[in-house]
Amino acid sequence: MKRKLLSLVMAGAMALSLAACNGGGTTTPADPATSPEGPAPSAVTEDEVKDAEITLDMWCIATESDSNRHSYEAAIADMAEKYPNITLNWEAFENESYKTKIKAAVSANEMPDIFFTWSCAFLQDFVDAGKVYCLDAAYEEFKDELPESMLGNSTYGGKHYGVPLTMNIVGLFANMDLLKSVGYDEIPGTYDEFIECCDALKAAGIIPFGCAGKETWCVTEYLESVIEKSVGYETLNDIFLGRATWDNADVASAVDTFQSLVKNGYFDPNGIALGNDEVKANFMDGKYAFYMNGTWNCADFANNSEFFPKVKVAEFPVINSDKATLGQLIGGPSDTLAVAASSENADIAAKYCFELGKLICHYGYLDGCGLPAWTPYGDTSAVNALTQDVAVICGNATGYVLFGDTAMSADDANTYLSYVDLVYGCEVDGQGFIEGLANDIR
Repeated sequence: MKRKLLSLVMAGAMALSLAACNGGGTTTPADPATSPEGPAPSAVTEDEVKDAEITLDMWCIATESDSNRHSYEAAIADMAEKYPNITLNWEAFENESYKTKIKAAVSANEMPDIFFTWSCAFLQDFVDAGKVYCLDAAYEEFKDELPESMLGNSTYGGKHYGVPLTMNIVGLFANMDLLKSVGYDEIPGTYDEFIECCDALKAAGIIPFGCAGKETWCVTEYLESVIEKSVGYETLNDIFLGRATWDNADVASAVDTFQSLVKNGYFDPNGIALGNDEVKANFMDGKYAFYMNGTWNCADFANNSEFFPKVKVAEFPVINSDKATLGQLIGGPSDTLAVAASSENADIAAKYCFELGKLICHYGYLDGCGLPAWTPYGDTSAVNALTQDVAVICGNATGYVLFGDTAMSADDANTYLSYVDLVYGCEVDGQGFIEGLANDIR
């Protein structure tokens, strides 16, 4: 079983990396006019790192409430033991506020030595501005443990700029005690059955969905799944990457489908003012039957001995079988560490970043925070059953679309998220959504 799980995980990992940003193996290269030029810096040796008495600063999003917190703490402790000569000052920031903070730091050229980033267009904006250190030389030492394909989403102009960590998809989590109370022993596999289940839950006084409207990325976990399972992953991927227009009638229809779930009372009406931590806690307390969010949540669920036996995970069902299929998922390798070009110790930070990233990936995988970008090592038999179920889902995947606010450029992503807010608040319908985005995103 252990060997089978590992093969499924790695098969899913390979598929994720190949399909996430552009359906190939790399992101669309940066414009040659803005791509960094010149030879890659040379790598430093381990002795050079151990001889350096320096301080490195790092920013990330592994806050106290984040599922990845333990993996960062464990990895940093290991690094402190190996390199006692290096002082790492690290700070963690809430997801949404961090996006603003890191963009401002890049603009002001006030970046930490090492920083967390999302891959694809989010990181590419920084690379094109010449603010990110090229990792080609440092990567040579780790290429046997970190497949080249895993770097596809952080490769621009043929050069590597990011160290991938764990990978995740959007999962449809269900409280099976609540589903069983209305006659369902499994998560419904078809959309019609899914709607019937939601109606049964609602009739029993159980709220089907919890969604943090205060954090728009949480709304996209629902909306993007509905769109993908209506129009197909290739269509949605092309739109996110600017290869196709938002002016698509099928997308408008999918947005209306999502909005009908809101109008039918399937979502907690108070959720629009709640943050993700509050919504997740409500789900674990039995207030909602379903919670659509990233599979990094498997770690928190597994750590709750009372809740864990109740929860299962599946993918969102197909809405339009003429254009979409099971196995088309939202997600991919996105969580990344990078090094600032402005760092006074960028060469040492690069090697440190790879070693730290490997450890974060290792501990994160053991904790159930996602699938590994790095080749797993050591005893992985304790990986929780929910993460193993995610590995099976990914092993059967046929296509992936990276989270929209990561796949798109920063300005386009902000515009997109503003329209998502309008949809969730029922201020625009599907037609208004596609017309607005087609007009505002050129």
